[in-house]
Amino acid sequence: MDNQVVFEAADFSPEVNLSRYLQNIKRFPVLSPEEEYELAKEYVRTHDAKISYRLVTSHLRLVVKVVSKFRGYGLPTAEMISEGNIGLLYAVDRFDPDKGFRFSTYALWWIRAAVQKYVLNSWSLVKIGTTAAQKKLFFNLRKMKNRLNLTDDREMSPEIIGNIARTLDVSAQEVTDMNTRLRAHDGSLNIRVDAATENGAELLDFIADSKPNQEEKFGRTEVFNYRKKLFTQALGCLNPREKDILFKRRLYEKSVTLDDLSKSYAISKERVRQIELNSIRKIRKAVEVLQ
Repeated sequence: MDNQVVFEAADFSPEVNLSRYLQNIKRFPVLSPEEEYELAKEYVRTHDAKISYRLVTSHLRLVVKVVSKFRGYGLPTAEMISEGNIGLLYAVDRFDPDKGFRFSTYALWWIRAAVQKYVLNSWSLVKIGTTAAQKKLFFNLRKMKNRLNLTDDREMSPEIIGNIARTLDVSAQEVTDMNTRLRAHDGSLNIRVDAATENGAELLDFIADSKPNQEEKFGRTEVFNYRKKLFTQALGCLNPREKDILFKRRLYEKSVTLDDLSKSYAISKERVRQIELNSIRKIRKAVEVLQ
């Protein structure tokens, strides 16, 4: 299926004015059940892009209808319609007309799933939930609160939380947590502090930068170079065997075992350990003298 052809024909992209799009999709005729079945059968047989185009465009209004139920989440309607259209495309590719269902019934599931996924991914940087019960809770909590006339952001009573939890088959704590997330929707750092001022500062401007400035970077580099120089000079107090054991035990990415070094130098493992510790002490004393 040529997705680009379908969307260009539908004259829709996030940049196109939404009202213009809603007017344009009205020109596509709604298929009768018989036409829908015949086109679906033909598409299964041929995978002709022109047939998929007719199936998709005749159901663009269905996508808008589904999206209208998700407007309360404060997300861009145009983007939700775009995601719903992608779900519609998937439905065309996977629909089997011989199972006895209308294409619109089958497509409805794909459209809703695509829009729900977009809402879940866009609502918060914090993952909302992955289980079916948690997703059901996310999309039904506001609906149930509206039904109970709980339209403000006050805390719900334990009795109400318990009733919702039983209805949606989740714990009371999950209802409380989800209600907190819904009330504290992620905000943009690009929101202006003074909306009345066109060139006013944004919230992002007031976040402190934790990264070191140029002076701090330079100071750290100076300290590092100074310590490196001291260490290099202090190594001069070690003989070749001490230096070799110290490097292999402490400074290699993968340290050499006491057993391997004892065999290499024909000494006991305890003697290797003593040389290692004595080398560290000698370097510390040498650094103190050099400073």
